Amino acid sequence: MKKVSSAVLPVITIDRKGPKSLQRQVCEAFRTAILNGTLRPGQRVPSTRILSAELAISRIPALNAYAQLLAEGYFQSRVGAGTRVSLSLPNQSASSRLGRVHHATHPAGRRGVAKRASACSSIKNPPWRRGWGAFAVGQVGLDQFPFSVWNRLVTLHSRNAGAKSFDYGNPLGSKDLREAIAVYLRTARDVRCEAEQIMIVSGSQQALHISTQVLLDPGDQVWMEEPGYRFARSVFALDSCRVVPVPVDKEGLNVAAGLKRCRKARAALVTPSHQYPLGVTMSASRRLQLLDWAESSGSWILEDDYDSEFRYQSMPISSLQGLDRNSRVLYIGTFSKVLFPSLRLGYIVVPVDLIENFSAVRTAMDIGPPTFYQEVLADFIREGHFSRHLRRMRALYHERQSALIDSIRHELGREFEITGEQAGMHLCLTLKGIRDREVAERAARQNLCLVPLSSSYASGAARQGFILGFGSMTVERIPHAVRKLRNVLRGADSSRIPMTAARLRR
Repeated sequence: MKKVSSAVLPVITIDRKGPKSLQRQVCEAFRTAILNGTLRPGQRVPSTRILSAELAISRIPALNAYAQLLAEGYFQSRVGAGTRVSLSLPNQSASSRLGRVHHATHPAGRRGVAKRASACSSIKNPPWRRGWGAFAVGQVGLDQFPFSVWNRLVTLHSRNAGAKSFDYGNPLGSKDLREAIAVYLRTARDVRCEAEQIMIVSGSQQALHISTQVLLDPGDQVWMEEPGYRFARSVFALDSCRVVPVPVDKEGLNVAAGLKRCRKARAALVTPSHQYPLGVTMSASRRLQLLDWAESSGSWILEDDYDSEFRYQSMPISSLQGLDRNSRVLYIGTFSKVLFPSLRLGYIVVPVDLIENFSAVRTAMDIGPPTFYQEVLADFIREGHFSRHLRRMRALYHERQSALIDSIRHELGREFEITGEQAGMHLCLTLKGIRDREVAERAARQNLCLVPLSSSYASGAARQGFILGFGSMTVERIPHAVRKLRNVLRGADSSRIPMTAARLRR
């Protein structure tokens, strides 16, 4: 049965001392709302009883106004379905109204938009990031998530919610969740922390934004891995910071290169356990060099540990923060990859002397994080469901990754470099002789989400290839998806670079 939408009363101003009758005023208000698109075809309008009560007028003018609008064709009425805006009227759509507004703007553009907002406007939603498809980066294996357990905990907290649950919470987040996270991080990630140092955020993006608000001033320079996470660049742009691209090699961030490019940078953003997107692990010597630089220059290190739980060829790598003895590292984690993205829960481990500053910025920004799902997640962790889920998903992702590597080598040959197979939920496939953005756009039309490797570079000298996610792909689907990838590459090669096509074998 189709759900009937509720009727909302449009803004109607009644002037009882004016020359126009109440009936005419109501008629004109509805006509205006329909013609300017406030009321759309098929939208319900309030009954005459509700209208007269809301406007504090007699029901007779309301009845007469509706009769007039029905006669003119603005309204249509059916027994049991109420009164609606006529479906035969043209729809004053949002796109047409926005178009009119756009053309009405001054040719030089709308004034008053800050430079930092303009800097972020270049971060668009390209075709390969739209929807749900094969190789999409960041999509998780929801087919294996313990929904029954999660739903039970959600129901339990809904039934037992008290008045305190509906009030403002601590700017740092739920104490129960922070304690559960602290135990997990100390044990599994070798992070030196107490619950009082943990701030709950809505994901690693917000963690980075709050950190830049506290630690950096507009114009400050920040080291960032090259290639690196492009959405982090948008955060720095939003906060008017200047990104200094520092190259990544097989040992991770090249600290010596960073010192040559900008020794006095105020911060460095790194993914040392599983570099994004290349997937390499920062070596011990590079970690110590980075910590020495931060201590000597008084700079900060932002450690983004986004999916290090999924390591396949060794135990999880200890955190960089665990090596820090001078409180220069801020550790950022998220539940988007280990649970599901729409949960929008992450955390920052803050040095003790900065807790007050972070709390003040958080209060000014949004007062604090929503509490309900924090309490659910705290129970999910404490009851052991989180650790069991991690073990199960680690085995599952390893199986899916192995299937993807085997399929790539079978379909594409072995001349293409694969990196990042030690850990995580994506692989990096580098290849020569193609323009990866053009290939990705064609692949998107076949429901393949090939993220171009070149999109992770801030500078012009970008390697060509693709970042291939496998978290949401079953083992059975992978060979078919890789064959589609092969066909897309063949199509690209045959039209542009015949030499590369010869490398591809069936």
